[in-house]
Amino acid sequence: MNLYYIPPDGFYIGSFEIKFYGLIMSIAMLIGIILACFLAKKRGIKSDDIILLALIALPCAVVGARLYYCFFYEYDYSFWELFNLRQGGLAIYGGVIGGLIGVIIFCLIKKNIKILGVLCDICVPCLLLGQALGRWGNFFNQEAYGNMVTNPNLQWFPFAVWIESENAWFQATFFYESLWNFIGVAILIWVYYKSKITGTTTATYLIWYGIGRAFIEGLRTDSLYIGTTGIRVSQLLSVFLVIAGLVVLVVNKYKKKLGKTNG
Repeated sequence: MNLYYIPPDGFYIGSFEIKFYGLIMSIAMLIGIILACFLAKKRGIKSDDIILLALIALPCAVVGARLYYCFFYEYDYSFWELFNLRQGGLAIYGGVIGGLIGVIIFCLIKKNIKILGVLCDICVPCLLLGQALGRWGNFFNQEAYGNMVTNPNLQWFPFAVWIESENAWFQATFFYESLWNFIGVAILIWVYYKSKITGTTTATYLIWYGIGRAFIEGLRTDSLYIGTTGIRVSQLLSVFLVIAGLVVLVVNKYKKKLGKTNG
């Protein structure tokens, strides 16, 4: 395929339009569920429970992603537009928050809130895999790109991407994040199997994704801001994620040391 050619953002089956972004996200969710079922075996959790968890957490994640986007995006949405997912507008941090709420609901249904940490450790590699795959939806949508690239020597993919609406080359920040996330998935799975302390995998996700997103978000031209402050919402949350991850690691290390002392 010619590198200068940008494929369309979807296709039709009869009169029904299917967007590549939605298709990619659906595939990512399916792969994530399969991976979660595989990882759950190590913690003695049944695949049926993982499927039930997905049925609860995924809708919560989609709603969370939409509400988060609409809240910070500078546009006066009507009530019904909030639910119009086909018009676009989903934010991953809202999805993470919504998904976490779904996991908590699942624990409450099972009347076992103690497995919250275990479930988070199972879910975060799958979440990061979904984020890595989902970023390619931005390629088809011609969005989530960075600053303009005016140097002809740098006008090549994957460093830059041609944006038809702007008739120019821009930093391919969607690819940067996708690659960072794919590397993170491998790291998280390794940590998941090596660490015996609940929460370590989740903490690693918070730190890894937070660092990558904080840096890459600074390159993007379509960030969501907190009012007129000039503060990028995702960058601020990324910093909090990194801090939270470090706190979890410190607490886990303290508990491990305390356990050895008591032993």
